[in-house]
Amino acid sequence: MHIQLNSVSVRFPVYDSKQRSIKQTLLGAATGGTLVQGNRYAEVDALKNISLDIREGDRVALLGHNGAGKTTLLRVIAGVYAPTAGTVSVQGHTTSLLDAQLGMDPDATGLENIYLRGLFLGLKGKQIKELTDDIVAFSELGEFIEMPVRTYSSGMVLRLAFSISTSVSPEILVMDEWLSVGDDEFKKKAEKRLRDYVNRAGILVLSTHDDEHAKAITSRTVYLEHGEIKSRNGWEADRAAASQTLPEHGLHS
Repeated sequence: MHIQLNSVSVRFPVYDSKQRSIKQTLLGAATGGTLVQGNRYAEVDALKNISLDIREGDRVALLGHNGAGKTTLLRVIAGVYAPTAGTVSVQGHTTSLLDAQLGMDPDATGLENIYLRGLFLGLKGKQIKELTDDIVAFSELGEFIEMPVRTYSSGMVLRLAFSISTSVSPEILVMDEWLSVGDDEFKKKAEKRLRDYVNRAGILVLSTHDDEHAKAITSRTVYLEHGEIKSRNGWEADRAAASQTLPEHGLHS
């Protein structure tokens, strides 16, 4: 497993910018990145010249204020966004928790959504069948599992989505903030399940605003500001030590 980004940039066009008011322009710029005014439309540099080398076993926290580019970077790694410059190489299957409900159908039953979301996560039908009993039991939905998801409360939907998403063993896991679902009793067992789930991942890339939480579960940090890497911790010394232990004619990744 390996994630490598070389001089990656992402730029989004903002059409009809000349017709926007000053207030709208400021609000648009506040979404993150740097606003660049072109001849035909404005553009936002969401990421600029990002280079990262993330290897198996790495636990990486992306830190920064709102609009720093954390979620955009996660989406690039997950393959949702293609870079407008630079290259991205991801070796290994990526599981995304950017939206735990992605792939679910509100008109389908809970059981049907286990199958749909399982397919979205890349599981085969046999694998989904083997996991279904555990997912149903953990979600605590009882007879509601046979009901359409549109009849669920928002908390029930989150419990089902969480139970499905954390039932697999991810190779590369990308998360936008640490998940917290359910009432106090459910949160306790959900926290344990989530930690076990994260520990099974070969690589973790987590976006968070919580520096202390990042220190507790990750070993490397990247600080982003306006789409650029401003600093990083926990990389250089380990990489240097690893390179010194490689045999003279060994393979270099």
